[in-house]
Amino acid sequence: MNLTHDMHRVERWADAHHPVWVDFLRVALGIFLFIKGIMFIQDTAALQDILNNSQFRWVSFGIAHYVAFAHLVGGLFIAMGLITRISVLFQLPILLGAVFFVNPERGFYSENTEFWTSLITLLLLIFFLIFGSGRFSADYMMRERKREREY
Repeated sequence: MNLTHDMHRVERWADAHHPVWVDFLRVALGIFLFIKGIMFIQDTAALQDILNNSQFRWVSFGIAHYVAFAHLVGGLFIAMGLITRISVLFQLPILLGAVFFVNPERGFYSENTEFWTSLITLLLLIFFLIFGSGRFSADYMMRERKREREY
């Protein structure tokens, strides 16, 4: 089967079955990730702690910059609905690491809100990876303009 053709079919189906409230959820998720990126940059003590506890300082330094950049830029792109699936793909390693490696050290208790926040964010990212950005997005507008030019 042709992967490109199948992706277009999935996009058309998702656009047709995509309620408006899901677009608001996507925008809220993008804004949340953008704010988390700002918070990550502002919390220099936690960032310094991550670097000091690491055996590989350059790797930790690179990961810290990746997380900040991915949340800031990816959050904005997800909120606008611009290359949403690619933006989500850049977020997934961060959230997988948060859910499976960082937050479980603190326990799975209801008081560990960071774990539950990370888990819900991860599930929402997976949802938007599958269903795309919806009708009220830059992706949709660009697809529609391309279709208009083709006809």
